[in-house]
Amino acid sequence: MTVTKRKKDPKWIEEESLMCHQCQRNDKGRVVRCRACKRKRYCIPCLNNWYPHTKEDDVAEACPVCRGNCNCKACLRLDAPNEELKNLHLQVSEAEKVEHSKYLLQLLLPYLEQLEEEQVIEKQMEAKLQGVLLPELKIEEADCNENERVYCDNCRTSIFDCHRSCPECYFDLCIVCCREIRDGHLQGEMGGDIQYINRGIKYLHGGEEVVNVATEAIPKDDGWSRCGWTANEDGSIPCPRCKGGSCHRILELKSIFSDYKISELLKKAEEIAKAYNLKDVSQTHAELCSCSNSENNIDVKNNSSRRAASREDSIDNYIYCPRARDIEYGDLKHFQCHWIKGEPVIVTNVLECASGLSWEPLVMWRAFRQMKNTKHDSRLEVKAIDCLDWCEADINIHQFFTGYSNGRTDWRLWPQLLKLKDWPPSTQFEKCLPRHGAEFISCLPFKEYTHPREGILNLAVKLPVGSLKPDMGPKTYIAYGVAQELGRGDSVTKLHCDMSDAVNVLTHTAEVKLTSGSLATIEKLKQEHLEQDNRELFGNAKVVKNVIGTVTACNLPNTGASIDKEINGEVADQSIGLCSEKLDDLNYQPVGCNGGTMPHEQNFPSEYQLVKGEDEKVNEDCCRYHGEPSFLPRDKLEDCEASDGGALWDIFRRQDVPKLEEYLKKHYKEFRHVFCSPLPQVVHPIHDQTFYLTTEHKSRLKEEYGIEPWTFIQKLGDAVFIPAGCPHQVRNLKSCIKVALDFVSPENVGECIRLTEEFRRTSKRSSG
Repeated sequence: MTVTKRKKDPKWIEEESLMCHQCQRNDKGRVVRCRACKRKRYCIPCLNNWYPHTKEDDVAEACPVCRGNCNCKACLRLDAPNEELKNLHLQVSEAEKVEHSKYLLQLLLPYLEQLEEEQVIEKQMEAKLQGVLLPELKIEEADCNENERVYCDNCRTSIFDCHRSCPECYFDLCIVCCREIRDGHLQGEMGGDIQYINRGIKYLHGGEEVVNVATEAIPKDDGWSRCGWTANEDGSIPCPRCKGGSCHRILELKSIFSDYKISELLKKAEEIAKAYNLKDVSQTHAELCSCSNSENNIDVKNNSSRRAASREDSIDNYIYCPRARDIEYGDLKHFQCHWIKGEPVIVTNVLECASGLSWEPLVMWRAFRQMKNTKHDSRLEVKAIDCLDWCEADINIHQFFTGYSNGRTDWRLWPQLLKLKDWPPSTQFEKCLPRHGAEFISCLPFKEYTHPREGILNLAVKLPVGSLKPDMGPKTYIAYGVAQELGRGDSVTKLHCDMSDAVNVLTHTAEVKLTSGSLATIEKLKQEHLEQDNRELFGNAKVVKNVIGTVTACNLPNTGASIDKEINGEVADQSIGLCSEKLDDLNYQPVGCNGGTMPHEQNFPSEYQLVKGEDEKVNEDCCRYHGEPSFLPRDKLEDCEASDGGALWDIFRRQDVPKLEEYLKKHYKEFRHVFCSPLPQVVHPIHDQTFYLTTEHKSRLKEEYGIEPWTFIQKLGDAVFIPAGCPHQVRNLKSCIKVALDFVSPENVGECIRLTEEFRRTSKRSSG
């Protein structure tokens, strides 16, 4: 039999061929043959390298190709996602569609009435200016294409429909700003650029300060000023750009949609609500969910709840936490019971609902490289943020992923924790990684809310045809992480508050363990950090006026410098790993942050215990800011020690925001941001995104203001639902790949409107 005929012989292919589907080689020895398709086989080295968590018996039963999760180059090159994924689409019956529509109407009707009222007020003003009756008023349609989003030039808020615009320079003003300028209290002026001082590279770890004259950003002149900008006596508003020119143009009322479309929509909604006698949704959800027992207490025996707080006299210390495969019909209403109250929800093991496609970083990189029309440079160089100085730099993507798995250190052997910035771009995620995009959507729970195209309760899906849709993701968050809380340079997402709801899935983790030598070095540097903090907080900081070292562009924001830093002309060796034996030679005895030994555990309240490391040594992350110990409840310790735990989440209740903001304004000088500089000021404690509350700060927050967040560990495969308006922060305990998606639920529309107004008040005019 010739070679050509033999390769086409089914029996030879099934029984004798050694060609591995993954690597396309036949010289690697034993292969595992698939009994399902009888055509594919995988060599042992490829199974170990690319499918380390898959057993040989499972491959023999059905190979990765049959299971739809093969990550070889040929399969990853497929442009079309796997349409056979059983959970890729939302299946909703006609009866369910009707119920969901009625539920939407119940929740949205009050806000539709509010929107109509605001537009009617502005239309009445326009009718008065034109000298016509309101029914006779005709509003000109705005001149904007489908790919253009209209923003208010004063408050930078996205404009939905009615607004005023200059016919000459196209200056746009939202109707809320119109009302405020007539009332004489125009908002949108509070924000400003916060300047951070670059004090040199040695300063990052408590060293001497170098005074560098940093180049400040020069505000871009946008050609107009609020100075003297007022409405005319008749209520008309002059264009601030054109008022000094030869002509004095008046802002004209325009609409993005056809005239009276909102009025017609409201009229239909009211008719339907009356016909179906729809009741208040809050009354519908007033009854207790199955998490609680008859005495209004959380049933601790219920496996679908997870304790996340220890608030006194509170019934919301537990988070609804079902397993993905256990979510059946009826669980959506259970979810809504918690969601309408503004509580986060955790759904575990969501990756079990997908095909099992690998989220290994090198698999994602390989998939990205296989896509057509990608530029070579964009594949090799990426942007990363160093969590120590929050500065951006270029890094080779392979070097980044190597550090993701093995760890990196800086010039002082401090863990260098990097965050990959916008890779792949959020607007291109499903285009660059189509199979991973389909895998992510298929594993999403409660698709009625989360499906980005078919979610019947996702308002972002329901925008009118022809309108520009907001970028809701999916988006990846890839960053390093270590279990110890360093206090400075931790891999964190700082405290912030999103305007929309979000679901965040942990798809991959890699643990980087620190050696005893590394821990000793970290403890020594933390002591230097503490001394620097004390000097600056109590006014004893020493300033060196002449430059003693060279600072590379890595310490300047928005540059294309290398991640490596340079001191006195010598580049630090970044090849030193976190497990370097050089650190073992350090003779350093870990002590408390105040230079003394830690207090004995028996002095702490019985419901708490110290976190212990190896050899019963007190772990350095238990040191509090002023040398006092910090605690973790016993039930949280079990989570912290879980091998599959990847990220530590803190989510605050909406009603606690005023006290949280007050605490941050009081203690803002204790926090650092760009160049590791202390915060010079606070514009908005949450929207600035410059704070991360350590264990110490969370303890003091509870002592001083009596509030604490929901705190929990996100494990591999956990999908965390974050309600709009809940401030939250995240710290990586391991290197993590998370994929997040935004959505807009009807329950939180009011919160979205409130946040929009809040952003208006704290926004600043664009300075380019």
